[in-house]
Amino acid sequence: MNRLFTLPVLFLTLLVGNLAFSADFQKGLNAEKKGDYATALREWTPLAAQGDVEAQYNLGVLYMDGKGVARDYEAAVGWFRKSAEAGHPPAQHNLALMYANGAGVTRNYPEAVKWFRKAANTVPRSQFNLGSLYAKGQGVPQDWAESKKWYEEAAASGIADAHMNLGIIYEKG
Repeated sequence: MNRLFTLPVLFLTLLVGNLAFSADFQKGLNAEKKGDYATALREWTPLAAQGDVEAQYNLGVLYMDGKGVARDYEAAVGWFRKSAEAGHPPAQHNLALMYANGAGVTRNYPEAVKWFRKAANTVPRSQFNLGSLYAKGQGVPQDWAESKKWYEEAAASGIADAHMNLGIIYEKG
């Protein structure tokens, strides 16, 4: 009796392991660049389920943009969160955007600030967005000095909008 139960479990384990083994991140990336989102989805899903943070992030983008799947902000948030919690800065940035815009989650500026901060060391747009949140007092107390600091970092990273916003801050004194 025990053997009858073990064989199907063993077969299922081999099948699932084989699907994940045959998944190829680069093949998915090449397909995505060509607009073949179905192939990208097929390649990345098993990898993402196994914890591949790049595959999780890329699946989040597909769901956020509705490429190869119906646009689903909640699914995008789920994939971004998995990748963001593992320390992936672009996923942290996108998760922050979802919170700031209330896409797939309830709008939550403090949560957006938290994730933008995590991404700010490597994602210049996160620096810019922190500057904007401090300027508006969204999720943090309004603080022009802190806003200026983040805009300066974003400007130094090449974000043109940050230069413009710095000009406005300087003009207002």
